[in-house]
Amino acid sequence: MATASPEEPATTGDGAGLHRRMLDAVGEDIASGRLAPGTRLTLEELQHGFGVSRTVARDTIRVLETMNLVTSKRRVGIVVHDPSLWNVYDPQLVRWRLASARRDEQYASLTELRIGVEPVAAACAARRASGAQRAELAGLAAQLRALGQSGDLEAFLAVDIAFHRLILRSSGNEMFAALDGMIAVALTSRTRQGLMPFHPRGEALDAHERAAAAVVRGDAQGAEDALREVLQEVRAALNLA
Repeated sequence: MATASPEEPATTGDGAGLHRRMLDAVGEDIASGRLAPGTRLTLEELQHGFGVSRTVARDTIRVLETMNLVTSKRRVGIVVHDPSLWNVYDPQLVRWRLASARRDEQYASLTELRIGVEPVAAACAARRASGAQRAELAGLAAQLRALGQSGDLEAFLAVDIAFHRLILRSSGNEMFAALDGMIAVALTSRTRQGLMPFHPRGEALDAHERAAAAVVRGDAQGAEDALREVLQEVRAALNLA
């Protein structure tokens, strides 16, 4: 199990920083399988292993319990759950899985989910988006074109996240909108891990613009088809089956 880095000992810094480092370390160990299902831990070993207070260790376990990664019981200790029980829609867990050796599996699952949801959300947005949302989406598509051609990947990432979030939120479906954090993590990880081309493909930029234009004119089928094309390009770029 990972412990605090010697360059940044857990015995220094504020409580929030200690909690964040410990949570990421234990969460990544579980997500990667380094802590296998059924593994038993104790607060004491976590406390000493990370050099943190009992309060920080307990708060970390409470967060992991909310994701259903572990369960904590008296006289039993802290037990790592089987992946079938995990809250796989939690953005933090998605981030940890994408940082692990199992990232290809997570990218495949995420892309399949996106293909199943986002094109339908785009069709709904074409029917339900407000005038302001339609105008904003068109503006974001234009920004993506300019930033993609300039090669500013960080700025492109921020606008791409805003574009896909707006599609979900303007769909009028609260369950689609609730996926925006997870999709933002997927887009961020792809860029941070060097899986985005320096200049995004012209076909992808074209498809974003077509999706936005279809939403603006209320063309549900056109919006759905264009968003599906965007995501099929993602699938091909990541070499997913």
